[in-house]
Amino acid sequence: MVFPSALGWSLRHKIIALLPAVAVTLVGVTAWLGFDRVWGWLPQEVREQDTMERVAGAFPGLGSEFMPRLDEGSFLYMPTTMPHASIGEATEILKELDRRILSVPEVESEVGKLGRVESPLDPAPISMIETIIQYKSEYRSNAQGRRLRFRYDTQSDDFVRDERGELIEDEHGRPFRQWRDEIRSPQDIWDEIVAAAKMPGVTSAPRLQPIETRVVMLQSGFRASMGVKVYGPDLPSIERFSMDLERLLKQVPTVEPDAVFADRVVGKPYIEIEINRSQIARYGIQIADVQEVIEVAIGGKPLTMTVEGRERYPVRVRYLRELRDQPETLGEILVPTPSGAQVPLNELAEIKYRRGPQMIKSEDTFLVAYVLFDKKAGQAEVSVVHDAQRYIQGKIDSGELEVPAGVSYTFAGAYENQLRASKRLMLVLPLSLGVIFMLLYLQFRRVSTTLFVFSGVFVAWGGGFLMLWLYAQPWFLDFDLMGTNLRELFQVRPYNLSVAVWVGFLALFGIASDNGVIMATRIEQTMQEDQPDSIDAIRRSVVTGGRLRIRAAVMTSATTILALLPVLTSTGKGSDIMVPMAIPTFGGMVVASVTWFVVPILMSWWAEVRHRFARRG
Repeated sequence: MVFPSALGWSLRHKIIALLPAVAVTLVGVTAWLGFDRVWGWLPQEVREQDTMERVAGAFPGLGSEFMPRLDEGSFLYMPTTMPHASIGEATEILKELDRRILSVPEVESEVGKLGRVESPLDPAPISMIETIIQYKSEYRSNAQGRRLRFRYDTQSDDFVRDERGELIEDEHGRPFRQWRDEIRSPQDIWDEIVAAAKMPGVTSAPRLQPIETRVVMLQSGFRASMGVKVYGPDLPSIERFSMDLERLLKQVPTVEPDAVFADRVVGKPYIEIEINRSQIARYGIQIADVQEVIEVAIGGKPLTMTVEGRERYPVRVRYLRELRDQPETLGEILVPTPSGAQVPLNELAEIKYRRGPQMIKSEDTFLVAYVLFDKKAGQAEVSVVHDAQRYIQGKIDSGELEVPAGVSYTFAGAYENQLRASKRLMLVLPLSLGVIFMLLYLQFRRVSTTLFVFSGVFVAWGGGFLMLWLYAQPWFLDFDLMGTNLRELFQVRPYNLSVAVWVGFLALFGIASDNGVIMATRIEQTMQEDQPDSIDAIRRSVVTGGRLRIRAAVMTSATTILALLPVLTSTGKGSDIMVPMAIPTFGGMVVASVTWFVVPILMSWWAEVRHRFARRG
């Protein structure tokens, strides 16, 4: 067999044979933390070489997020108009947005909503637009989500259609792609929607999905996965500081500039009627009488209730619409005096415009406003928030940004879940490794053998990060096999570190030591049976034990790898979570073949050292 010969050579050249395991571990750590964090101790002249700079660019480190974004097959586009826009103007904007969004070929349907429903639980102002967009799936599929195949004519290089122009299903045909050639992902569809919906007086919006948005809004209170909450004693100071943050956040390289938007807290036009007390006193009018006339004439007042069967309707009285729809006509409202004379309202009060708050929000007894922002495509949420925090803090330290007295700010959003999950994982991961080590120790009853077997966990750890790095490379699996592109089959794209990925690593830790346990158990038995009395005898015993267990080790790795292939190629519901969960386990088990040599080499080395010391003694 090849393995006994290869293992015998490895036992004679231990350092060379261990280099692949060390290399996989170091490359994995570099892919995880980034080249600068791992190799920053190298001299400056070494890191400035062209080769090192290219390597540093290839290993920037993995980003972090709470959970991978689930593909809901729809978007929630939530732009805002200016606070002073009237309901008529906002309605026209909504209609125009609907027409523009439907012009995108990949959009299947959309429906827009303006303002809020008659519920105190939905405090959406008129300036906030909610548009639910349903886009087409990439390939035409059935109700179960499986791709349908249609008859294809290779001579005309086109699909065959019936007399009605419909595609003809054929099991031996090809899937029908419904997206344009330049559209490769849902992010491309979103970019097309944002470009089509760009209008004067309307802000952009972060990429959101209906269910995802509701969860985020319940957690943070605002309609974005990332944002800044600005607290302060009064609304004008909050708005001024929020506008400064909006200007600075647009300058952060990893933040999407078009998606940055600060609440226009003070910008809603109000009509205020200030009653002149001395003037009404000249006419002998009480202030309550003037207020009642204003209430009835402008707002209306219910006088009675009509009963029509089981239906009841209030009867309200107020001025005709044409007498109260303009600020100028409000001054012509007549107020009766005790003498019976009718006095225009503009002689008794001053009618003027004043800017006021569109909505007053408070949290923890403080007034609050939100500054929303979104990440650029390909960036991780936690990394973007950290970049924004460092940038703003740098501006504060340099004096370019001044925080007013009584004003404070804090970053909030979905990334807070990742911070809480990281604290929990910092406890769970070491605890899991400790439990695995104790179980191995209970099996072998020797710290040395336990450490040798436990080394497979670190090699598999490096293999998992190496596979995550490979998935982010554009050249990885970029070829066709039997007419199927492997990048599309295995859904090869960048994945950030998330709870799903760490759960995959936890599963990997539990099975990464299987090969080492199989090898170490048999090698110990062989050495107890042979009782080797020389270095050559020790190596022969190790080769014999490894030869008897190599098939079991190969089967252990092979069954795990084969079991993960359906998960890596899945496209149904839940695949957005299962694929990143399976990648670390798959990568760790692929490189687990290195442990077929690592454990025998380490056990042989330890036995040889003990033999030398025993002979000297």
